[in-house]
Amino acid sequence: MKAAHAKHPSCCRYSEGDPGEDFTSYTTALLLGKKEKGSFLHVMTHCTVSASEFQLDGNYLIGGLFDIHHVSRPFYQERPEAIYCSRETLIRPNYRRFQLMRFSVEEINNSTDLLPNVSLGYEIFDHCSDTKSFPGIFKLISVNGSIQPGSHPHDNLPRVIAVVGPVISTHSITVAPLFTGDLIPMVSYGSSASVFSKKSLYPSFLRTVHPNKNTLDVIADIISHFNWRWVAFLNSDNDFGIDGLELFRKRIIDTDICLAYTNGLNEHTNYSKMFKQIEAQKVYIIIVFAPKSYAEAVIESAIQLNVTNKVWIAYEGWSLNQRLPKMKGIRNIGTVLGVSQPVVTIPGFSDFIYSTKSQTPCGDLEQQKFCNQVCNCSNLSADEILASEPSFSFPVYSAVYAIAHALHNTLKCGAGRCADNITVHPHMVLEELKKSNFTLLNQSIQFNENGDPKFGSYSIVFWNHSGDAEEIGFYHFHPSVHFYINNTKIQWYTDGEVPTALCSPECPVGYAKKQTGIHKCCFGCEICPSDAYVNSTEDPYNCISCKDTEWSKEGSTSCSLRLEEYIPFTDTGAIAIMVGACVFVVLSLAMSVFFAINYNTPVVRSAGGPMCFLILGCLTLCSISVFFYFGVPTTATCILRFLPFLLFYTVCLACFVVRSFQIVFIFKMAAKFPKLHSLWMKYHGQWLLITVAFITQAFLLIISYCFSLPRPYNETSWYHGRIVLGCDLNLGANSSAMFLLSILCSLCFIFSYMGKDLPKNYNEAKAITFCLLLLILTWIIFFTEYMLYRGKNLSTHNALAVLFSLYSFLLWYFLPKCYIIIFQPHKNTQQYFQGLIQSYTKTFSQ
Repeated sequence: MKAAHAKHPSCCRYSEGDPGEDFTSYTTALLLGKKEKGSFLHVMTHCTVSASEFQLDGNYLIGGLFDIHHVSRPFYQERPEAIYCSRETLIRPNYRRFQLMRFSVEEINNSTDLLPNVSLGYEIFDHCSDTKSFPGIFKLISVNGSIQPGSHPHDNLPRVIAVVGPVISTHSITVAPLFTGDLIPMVSYGSSASVFSKKSLYPSFLRTVHPNKNTLDVIADIISHFNWRWVAFLNSDNDFGIDGLELFRKRIIDTDICLAYTNGLNEHTNYSKMFKQIEAQKVYIIIVFAPKSYAEAVIESAIQLNVTNKVWIAYEGWSLNQRLPKMKGIRNIGTVLGVSQPVVTIPGFSDFIYSTKSQTPCGDLEQQKFCNQVCNCSNLSADEILASEPSFSFPVYSAVYAIAHALHNTLKCGAGRCADNITVHPHMVLEELKKSNFTLLNQSIQFNENGDPKFGSYSIVFWNHSGDAEEIGFYHFHPSVHFYINNTKIQWYTDGEVPTALCSPECPVGYAKKQTGIHKCCFGCEICPSDAYVNSTEDPYNCISCKDTEWSKEGSTSCSLRLEEYIPFTDTGAIAIMVGACVFVVLSLAMSVFFAINYNTPVVRSAGGPMCFLILGCLTLCSISVFFYFGVPTTATCILRFLPFLLFYTVCLACFVVRSFQIVFIFKMAAKFPKLHSLWMKYHGQWLLITVAFITQAFLLIISYCFSLPRPYNETSWYHGRIVLGCDLNLGANSSAMFLLSILCSLCFIFSYMGKDLPKNYNEAKAITFCLLLLILTWIIFFTEYMLYRGKNLSTHNALAVLFSLYSFLLWYFLPKCYIIIFQPHKNTQQYFQGLIQSYTKTFSQ
């Protein structure tokens, strides 16, 4: 066996001189590695340490850092001076963990399975201060009693192969860099700050306690389980507490939990002011994420200040406190819940404590000193030690066993012995620690890539009226998250009812929350309007509009499908209108044929001659639109609803404009403007005007359709629960086409009115005027209805208006001509027309 980790008889107890000088000389010697008279400078004297609880000789040493005592006051000094931890406050739960490490090592040594023919030793230091307890750290990393900065890690072996502890995150942050240089593995049983998961900063750090993130996940789930929203977070004002506060803030970002109040706890905390601020915020849930000393100060102050009706959530460091649940007045502060590690019974530990206390009387303190480590705990009985808080027991136990298993693998132990030709370096133990995979007390001990445990769980506890921390639930991490709380076991301060913790009461069903202030938990309520709903589970802060195919009443939480409405082809009204359109086409064709037969008669010639066929043809083409107002609208049917009518009706109106103008011009203006009349006749002004009107309208329709095609439109704003399927004609885009129709209609009306006193057989102007009045009246009625009604029958009425516009010219302009030709043939003669003209001329000349 290599001698590198053999027995080290040297001790680090200070000599009897000035303690300040001893501390300075010892620290200097370790850091500089001075030699005096051929040997390293030693300021420590040799002593017998067999009676000390802080040291055990062995082939391989494990370091231990336990804050058995705690410096609870600010440490001021004017000169270098050693700190004597034994003069500080003894923390019994930490002393229990200290004894648990001793027991674990001795249990391993007494077993022949894990490390046969190899003995483990330990050197444990009372790490009572994160700024003054460095001599013990220096001793653990020393080589042959000194520290040699810059030496190659393979040249000399550190005193220990691994270190267990410390428990406090701030202590670990302070000392961890000193062990990192030689990659001496640190296995902490209590440092839970998240920074230790960063292997770039702490490559040799592992832990057997879950990081703060896991603890706060449990606390957040407890809060959510009871539907609490408005909470306070009291954290210790150190690395551990600040890390917890930051993690808790991140954890509740996507939840309904709001952080109403925070405060960092330290020695100068004004508890009276703090609780007044909490009362002012009306906070009833208080999370105390702080070590035992701070938590005790908070709870004791709450009792003294008569703080009542609160729910306190305890962090695992004080949730199993033995003293607070039995304090007088503890029931008055409310209900205490907590997160703790499951209490694991370590077989043989009780016997070890009883044996230790019976065999180690506290006699000569000097004989019990190891490197100035004195317990001052002779007055502690075995029962008092065992009755101390059992928290962090299994983490200590598993930390020691993890190191032992790593050494087992490093030494390639097996077949009853370990290899004796292997020089064990700390980094070799570290590599095996990372690969840990063994079973201890029915738990599989493994670490993840960050050095965090892949084992363990949490218990949910409640401080019952008997003064005990009663387990009421659990939170398992592996192999999957499993969370459970037995609500019936909790005795609430509200006499059975789960306390509420809300900044604002929940909104009624169908109301959306409107945040007031910076906290999302503080809000007003606003009812969602019709055709909108609120989904309280996904987004309680916004009213979500229903889809076009859905609807809802005011104050709804969901939308319902609308009933689609349109006029099918089988509708009675639709059939009647389509039959009317077919009759119109037949009549138009019949009149065209009839006019063709009687083309050379005076009535046909006076009605327009060839222009009559153009008008009748365009009216027939306009009737095509009527058939597309029924059925489910599509883009094509929407285009065909409007395009034929707008385009060909323009031609019809242009024809009537020309016809009205010609009659008025011939009878009233031709004599005054003969040249203009000759030009009109020479260049066929009537056909030129009709062509220009047609081309202009076609161009305007093409432009408007390029910007906005008529397309299917779902009318949902007028009726709840129904969708009226229709076509949307963009009046803005089609305004120019509408304007051209209006101009033609106006000109036609003006010219026809000017010819009201013309000869009877030439007085088409009166018929045109009457037709235009019918046309205008029809569309006034339709547009009035359009402003007041948007039901499914609107498309029927639109088709009817189109049909009336067509029939007005057919019946009141063309049909009277047919009547004269058939029933009054004497009026369809050249002589009759000439007689009327001569009579008009005489009257006009007079």
